[in-house]
Amino acid sequence: GTTFISIQAFPALLDLPQDLEVSGVSCGSRHTAVVTRGGELYTWGWGKYGQLGHGDSASSDQARRVEHLVAEGLRAEEVVCGPWTTYVHVLE
Repeated sequence: GTTFISIQAFPALLDLPQDLEVSGVSCGSRHTAVVTRGGELYTWGWGKYGQLGHGDSASSDQARRVEHLVAEGLRAEEVVCGPWTTYVHVLE
């Protein structure tokens, strides 16, 4: 089945886990990413080209933590989204 992704032309509130403090955010053409003070990366939106970083091309209206960084022991420091890409500066 096809996943419907809501594209909104105005800001919308997003529920993140309550204990997260966001230190950075970036928006691409159809996706968004945030870095937390704890070094985690959360992404959501259109994922057709794998730009969400979850190892697939699924899209999501809900923020999801990028587990690959956690599994590799990497700390996200900064994120920059392009039209169909996401660049993350990480520390080991």
